[in-house]
Amino acid sequence: MAPDPGLVRLRVSLRAVLGIALAVALAELLGLSLVASITAGLAALLALFTVVDPTVRRQAVTTALLPAAGFPVLALATLLHGVPTLRDAAWLLVIFAGVYARRWGPRGHALGIFAFMQFFVTQFLHAVPAQLPELYAATGVALAAAAAVRFAVWPIERRVPPPAVLAALPGTGFARATTRQAVQVTVASGAALVIGQFLSEERWYWAVGTVWWIFVNTASRGETLVRGFRRVLGTVTGIVGGFLVAVPLAGAPVATALLVAVCVFGIFYSAAVSYSWMILAVTVMASLLYGLLGVLDGPLLLLRVAETGAGAVCAGLAVTLVLPVRTHTTNDTWIQRALLCVRSATSAAARRLAGDEAADPTPHAAELEALLGRVRLSVAPLVHPLTPFKGRKERAGRVLVLLDEAAREVRGLVSVAADPDASHDARLAAACWRVEAAVEALISRQEATADPDGHVRIPAPPAKPAAVSAPPPKPGAVSGPAGGARWNEVVPPAPYGVPP
Repeated sequence: MAPDPGLVRLRVSLRAVLGIALAVALAELLGLSLVASITAGLAALLALFTVVDPTVRRQAVTTALLPAAGFPVLALATLLHGVPTLRDAAWLLVIFAGVYARRWGPRGHALGIFAFMQFFVTQFLHAVPAQLPELYAATGVALAAAAAVRFAVWPIERRVPPPAVLAALPGTGFARATTRQAVQVTVASGAALVIGQFLSEERWYWAVGTVWWIFVNTASRGETLVRGFRRVLGTVTGIVGGFLVAVPLAGAPVATALLVAVCVFGIFYSAAVSYSWMILAVTVMASLLYGLLGVLDGPLLLLRVAETGAGAVCAGLAVTLVLPVRTHTTNDTWIQRALLCVRSATSAAARRLAGDEAADPTPHAAELEALLGRVRLSVAPLVHPLTPFKGRKERAGRVLVLLDEAAREVRGLVSVAADPDASHDARLAAACWRVEAAVEALISRQEATADPDGHVRIPAPPAKPAAVSAPPPKPGAVSGPAGGARWNEVVPPAPYGVPP
């Protein structure tokens, strides 16, 4: 498992278990039915999992808005339970609106997921209109419990610096990625709905759910195809876990509750580092819940695999044929933004070195870390072990190595620029100017000549007068950028030109 600096993932996962357990316990204390208790647990899970706004205040507002998005959908889904045609059409409208809402950032993303899942939960539990009041009560209690644990009992985010917020990719109309994705998901969901109902008139919703979650946090054709493969892999391994764990338990309440808590922990702990492991935990948890409901058996688990496969195929076809967003285009945009962020960081550092106290490269360094995470996600299809394009895989891997090295040098530059003694070294300012020139040449593809080894050599710009004299550098104070060896001599060829 990937490193967990500061044990943030561990603490968030334990908090999720606490919040969901509290929500279910309150539902039980209120005398609600098993269906309502499961609804409470899932609502708390969604509130703790999907609300990822950059500040605590925004998280609280988004959590408070979840009922506004979820309650109308919950009512719509239960009222249309016995009218399949209208139910299906309504769900497709909810799906389109939920994906389209992603254009408004983390809040729209969370509200869209919550609305979709309220419709999904009613299908999963076969809820009917008579159960609507207690479903409302269960969801309200769950959201209150999740908010209390998150913002009062264990406010982890108050002690963790907020992550940098990345602006959405530019575009309007069908040039906007979220608009294209809304159409893709709706088309794929419609196809999955038909195939899913052909496979099973009772469990067809798993195919639609597969489509939805494959498209979460993806932005290109390649990302979505890789996500679909990992979804199927996680589901198949989770079904094996269901056979080994959930079937023998046969719904034993105490043991099932304990194992569901373990699954919840696994979902939160693995979500940021492994989609397949997360889906494995989700699948085992779903099997355990089916055991509680008394409907779990081997054929049901095998049907789950078939529905997941159908949804993955529909998602793959839609992302390939319906308004496709090429992997190359997305790579181009995110890597170019990372390069521009490197330039902004070095520009701010240069101004700081020249005596401008208002200039601060630190925010740019934080943004660069966030951009690198997005770049890794974007190029993941090219570096996947099963990719048939070995040349592209090598180039994409080299891009990641070079950008990681650039980020490491930027961190060193930020540290040195903040040192009042080391920052008087004029060589640092010269290195910053050269980086700016190098990035500009990479972006414009001009003023650069290629060496036989494939690197682009950037001529040093004319020396600028130092704002201060340059005394000998303080031992150990000047990090990688000071000597300028990495920054000044050789710059990688335009990395965003990774072939599609």
